[in-house]
Amino acid sequence: MAENALGGVKVLEYASLVTGPYSSKLLADLGAEVIKIEGPGAGDEARRRGPFPSDSPHPERSGLFLYLNTNKLGITLDPETPTGKKIFLELLRWADILIEDKPPMEMERLGFTYEELKEVNPSLVMTSITPFGEFGPYRDYKAYNLNLSHGSGAGYLTPVGPDEAELGPVKGGGFYDDYCDGLSAASATLVALYWRQMTGIGQHVDVSKQEASINFDRAEISLYASNGIIARRVRAAGGIGLSACKDGYILVAAADEHQWRTLVEIMGNPEWTKDERFKDVPSRFQHSAEWASHLSDWMKNYSKDELYHKIQGAGVPCGVVRTTGDLIERDEQLKARGFFTEIEHPMAGRLTYPSSPYRLSETPWAVERPAPLLGQHNEEIYCQRLGYTREELVKMREAGII
Repeated sequence: MAENALGGVKVLEYASLVTGPYSSKLLADLGAEVIKIEGPGAGDEARRRGPFPSDSPHPERSGLFLYLNTNKLGITLDPETPTGKKIFLELLRWADILIEDKPPMEMERLGFTYEELKEVNPSLVMTSITPFGEFGPYRDYKAYNLNLSHGSGAGYLTPVGPDEAELGPVKGGGFYDDYCDGLSAASATLVALYWRQMTGIGQHVDVSKQEASINFDRAEISLYASNGIIARRVRAAGGIGLSACKDGYILVAAADEHQWRTLVEIMGNPEWTKDERFKDVPSRFQHSAEWASHLSDWMKNYSKDELYHKIQGAGVPCGVVRTTGDLIERDEQLKARGFFTEIEHPMAGRLTYPSSPYRLSETPWAVERPAPLLGQHNEEIYCQRLGYTREELVKMREAGII
């Protein structure tokens, strides 16, 4: 049995920034051997995005790049050049999986469509990640995280809270959608890999980032598709809302009548809860601003952890809005699971990273190597595996091929 869940699986990554690299990272962290291709010179765009230790930009110290590329071998290559294209196809013959995020027109121009590449590697699993998929009227449109967040409908449903009518739509923080899309791509790739292992037949996995993101708001989409109901932003009505407390925010979801009565008891049955305006869900919905103000006044006397244990312990759904510092230093659940780990990097030093979002008993997640330096494994891949000489490597470097 393989020591890792994906031990022996070979992946070629031709992608940058978040979605594609996160997809292949999930496979690499399960033991797959991933060779990451970066362009000569600047490399992956994530190297320039940060955050950076001490806010000092450096391409080898970007927190985003360091996290997304653990357990990978890194090479530089320009497949736009004839020699670069030849080398790309040599690597493709080695790979079980290709993960790429290039525009369809670019892959067609290079001769890297699935139909062309499966002639080189008939059992190849090729996962293409694009904004709107390989087919359809938007296939050649450009789109970025902001466009796709709103294109999925997520922006329409945020922000959450009693004053949302006065606010414009916003997207989720950071690269939330891109990470979700990467998870979808990795999951689909594993299904295709399983089919390949059972039948020997490869296939093309076509991932639309818009469609993958829509899936995470499927309840609201289903309401419209099935019932013609247009979902609105979640209001602080009937007991649902984001509330300020002494040291931050918590989210309480006391929508059902019995949850509301429990919350009222927790608050000590204050006189204002007996007002006719708050007697049932429809009334509380109509007067959400008034009761939300009373609730906030009560919550400001307590810390978010006090409220969380008090409310959640009584059986009313409640969640704490954690800061990054809270998650690393104070979250008892993450501490108990050993979620954070320290990794030593030759340029960035020893830093704290999130570990795995899952636990496997027989084939546990592990960091075998930190994110690669730009072109770190050129000699290993080109000379030791593909048979090029060091002299040829020097000439290719001077020509801008690697």
